[in-house]
Amino acid sequence: MIAFVQRVILASITLVLAALGGSVTERSGVIDLAIEAKLLFGAFAAAAVGHATGSLAAAIAAGVIAGMLVAAVQVACAVYGADQVIVGIGLNLIALAGTRFLMQVIYDTGTNTPPSPQLTDGVLANPLVWITVVAAIAVPLAVRRTRWGLRLRAAGDRPESLIAVGVSPARTRLYAGLVGGALAGAGGAKLSLAVAGFSADMAGGRGYIALAMVILAGWRPALAALGALGLAVADALEIHVEITTAIGRHIPTELAHLVPYVLTLAVLAIWSSHDRKPPQALGKP
Repeated sequence: MIAFVQRVILASITLVLAALGGSVTERSGVIDLAIEAKLLFGAFAAAAVGHATGSLAAAIAAGVIAGMLVAAVQVACAVYGADQVIVGIGLNLIALAGTRFLMQVIYDTGTNTPPSPQLTDGVLANPLVWITVVAAIAVPLAVRRTRWGLRLRAAGDRPESLIAVGVSPARTRLYAGLVGGALAGAGGAKLSLAVAGFSADMAGGRGYIALAMVILAGWRPALAALGALGLAVADALEIHVEITTAIGRHIPTELAHLVPYVLTLAVLAIWSSHDRKPPQALGKP
């Protein structure tokens, strides 16, 4: 049981951080299709800096900064009127090809980086576990209970109200994007530091899954994080069943991998179907 809980906690880090980051960015009115890019660049930066310095703290910080840089480009394009969907897709494609290019230029290989510091398999000694716990508590509270959160929600719903009181919606969205990018970048750092190195396309679509959690959760950070945790539980349970019981041997592999996700998404869709309205200014410059 303890091993199962530990597996769930470690597996949930990337999705929870990405979902929280996506919630913050989207609540400010910016469509966050670039979560995948933030995860990839965060993972690569963490592995590269970790290899160069041998420091786990520096590696995590590099992942956070990389996510923030991607977010800064994303929000700047949105503020200047670029189509936010196209920008997000473009950043994801740049991340997919760009990380391969950087590996080729720096390490003369397009598949893997050299070894970097590795996160411990334990839960209590893993710094990203505590970062995730703090973020899962602090982000929903900040969005609902602070002046920053009030401005963030106003930027996503009624940006004209911010202008009326002398606050820039563009600046508010930038700050929200940087926070969202930092969270997603930390989630990306977990991907590479968990296996002591970066490999091409190691995000594996997690950014899109995180965005789906944000939408199904009705753009509520706490519920998005809970949905991401639910996916981690379902995934860990499916692995546990396949390994430890005879049931797993009688279920086709494809179906065994599909069922946990379908069930989790169905529960979230039913739970949030009555109150799932996007921010009114989402996607608008």
